[in-house]
Amino acid sequence: MNQPFAQFESVWKDFLQGMEQSLDQAEKEIDQAATMQNVCTDEWCEATEHYLDDIANAVFSISEPRYNEDPALSKRLKELKKRVHDLYAKYKSAAA
Repeated sequence: MNQPFAQFESVWKDFLQGMEQSLDQAEKEIDQAATMQNVCTDEWCEATEHYLDDIANAVFSISEPRYNEDPALSKRLKELKKRVHDLYAKYKSAAA
C-alpha cells in the first residue's frame, strides 16, 4: 500500500475506534439508567435520543474506503452499524 492510502487507512481506523468508544460510553449510561426507576425524564430521554441519532448519522454515513485492503475494517464497520441499531433498541427498552 502506498503512503497516502496507508495514512488514510490509519485515520479511518482511528475514527472507527472513536465511534466504538462513544458507543461503549452510551451503552454504559443506558445500562445504568435501566436499573433506576423513573429514569426516563424528558430531559434524559431527549438528550440520549439526540446523542444516539448523531452517532447513527455518523456511522451510517460512513462508506467503506475504496482502497481498503484490510477486510477487518469492513467487518468493524458492519459490526458498528449493527451495534448502533442494537443500542437504540436497548435505549427504547430502558426508556419504556
